[in-house]
Amino acid sequence: MIIASTSTVHGSKYLAYLMPTLKFHFNKVKELLFIPYARPSGISYDEYTVIAKEAFSTINIDVKGIHELKNPIEAIKNAEAIFTGGGNTFELVNQLYKNNVLNVLKEVIDAGIPYLGTSAGSNICGVSMMNTNDMPIVYPPSFVTLGCISFNINAHYLDPIEGSKHMGETRETRIKEFHVFNETPVLGLREGSWLEVSNDKIMLRGKYSARLFQQNQKPIELESGVEVGL
Repeated sequence: MIIASTSTVHGSKYLAYLMPTLKFHFNKVKELLFIPYARPSGISYDEYTVIAKEAFSTINIDVKGIHELKNPIEAIKNAEAIFTGGGNTFELVNQLYKNNVLNVLKEVIDAGIPYLGTSAGSNICGVSMMNTNDMPIVYPPSFVTLGCISFNINAHYLDPIEGSKHMGETRETRIKEFHVFNETPVLGLREGSWLEVSNDKIMLRGKYSARLFQQNQKPIELESGVEVGL
């Protein structure tokens, strides 16, 4: 699995910063199944799939949107590899439940199918979607997600800006509020960083450190290149 904080870093094209990693990760893949349910900025599934197609054409991988196939469950079972894109995590999880594909998606990932998630597609890899930054525009049946890793992801993690007069809560504040009621560890994954999951080993990759939050403990910084041992 590649679990990335974002699809696009500032000043680059869609997925460009990840392409060297994805070329290796998907080195035996000819066609990728794309899950566009998160619909960033409200774009259609077709529009979103075109964006993914253009990106993966640079490494000679074709992309098929799950919505283009009659049976989404069979589409996941038969996929060579899967990419779940970012957007709104509430809508993504809502559609995964609505189409009854959450469990089968976990099954194929656990069986070793190559998977890529960005942003919302990374949020769902954790125990729950409760550390998303997104607005609750729809009400999914549950916040429980794939549980492929034993902690939650806070994608696009931002540090407090020194000297800022913004009065809203920081990401760290919101995660502390979460830990009043929940034990699940949370990894603040900064843009430009990703997790590389192979069997039971989870490695932090990319240019930046990540911030690990655990209940009743001080947050700690994990440097890129270390194993996330949770």
